[in-house]
Amino acid sequence: MGIYLRNGNVFNGRQWEKRDVILEGGRIAALVPSAQGFLKSDSVLNNLSIQYERVINCDNSFLLPGFVDAHVHLREPGYEYKETIATGTKAGAVGGYTTLLAMPNVNPAPDSLPSLKIQLDAIQKDGMIPVIPYGSITKGRDGTSVLSDMAALAPWVAGFSDDGTGVQLGARMEEAMENTKVLDKVIAAHCEDEELSVAGDFRKSEWIQVARDLALCKKTGCKYHVCHVSTKESLRLIKEAKEAGLDVTCETAPHYLIFCEEDRRDDGRFKMNPPLMGKEDKIALIEGLADGTIDMVATDHAPHSREEKSMGFSGSANGVVGLETAFPVLYTQLVLSGKMTLERLVDAMAVAPRKRFGLSGGILEPGQPADLCIWDLTQSYTIDSATFFSKGKSTPFDGMEVVGANQCTIVGGDIVWER
Repeated sequence: MGIYLRNGNVFNGRQWEKRDVILEGGRIAALVPSAQGFLKSDSVLNNLSIQYERVINCDNSFLLPGFVDAHVHLREPGYEYKETIATGTKAGAVGGYTTLLAMPNVNPAPDSLPSLKIQLDAIQKDGMIPVIPYGSITKGRDGTSVLSDMAALAPWVAGFSDDGTGVQLGARMEEAMENTKVLDKVIAAHCEDEELSVAGDFRKSEWIQVARDLALCKKTGCKYHVCHVSTKESLRLIKEAKEAGLDVTCETAPHYLIFCEEDRRDDGRFKMNPPLMGKEDKIALIEGLADGTIDMVATDHAPHSREEKSMGFSGSANGVVGLETAFPVLYTQLVLSGKMTLERLVDAMAVAPRKRFGLSGGILEPGQPADLCIWDLTQSYTIDSATFFSKGKSTPFDGMEVVGANQCTIVGGDIVWER
């Protein structure tokens, strides 16, 4: 038994075409030219219903490979009042995500197999979609102490990060890079010089650690990924490193592509780390995403309680949520405005993260995993955080008019969420 998806728009590598997609055994079994006229017959539909568990009419919808978010905070274990595996993965499914990579600022930090197992058990028990955690770079994720048990963690994690804080000691980062080079894993770096950020120089705080790490990446030959790039200076350094042949990728988040410091309000919804930068940074990031210098979009989904985000800009905790809004916001603001193509956006949300972190899928063709989402790209609505499935409700996109509504998310051939 499988699922028959009728008459959807599927990208064939060159253009969008109407296709029927058959899902069986957890994989894409076949793509055939849409037989819309033939399938209008009630007798044929009845026959299909016998053969397939579900027949879904996708007319006017777009079948997209399931998105992969390389940067989410699911908060469990340790901070379940902010988010849980159950609520976070449901939010991901609603947003069209079929895999989440979970950052290590949980308690206990995943710096050893026993601490990681707590997280893995919760994922196994409550995950609606697959979650692959990061291991922490340092013990306790403190950015300065001895390294985590990287060799033991490596088979179970997407890579290594101390996200939430930057690794402050260059010698410690170099040691970590040497280890991940041997283990063939990615370092996903939160670049922040804490002395500079405490002094309010957030721009230099980011790019100066990017520069330090790129020099270490060149020295060690490791796989290096820069998290939540927010400044034009960081982007220039990354572009130069790529041109020099370093194994470097990077991400930015939707809020840095849509807003800048001019848009900031005295509201916790606009408080995140790194903060919103200048208009010239936003323009550079959009151009960098369009031309591929920025490899992928990651939400940096960072839920907090209502109380933690209700104390104005200065008093609120850093972090906003984004799993349920990322694609419609970017489709509306960047694709419909002509700043980039739909194909490039899909690549940044579904293909590039898989390529970087060694995950299968990302293309809809026979034999590939049946991980996909079905989007109505004509439906318009207003984002309302009160309807979010995430425990976190704080988003700068609240009240924004967007186009594009996910109708269904399928993982391994199973429908995990349906509107």
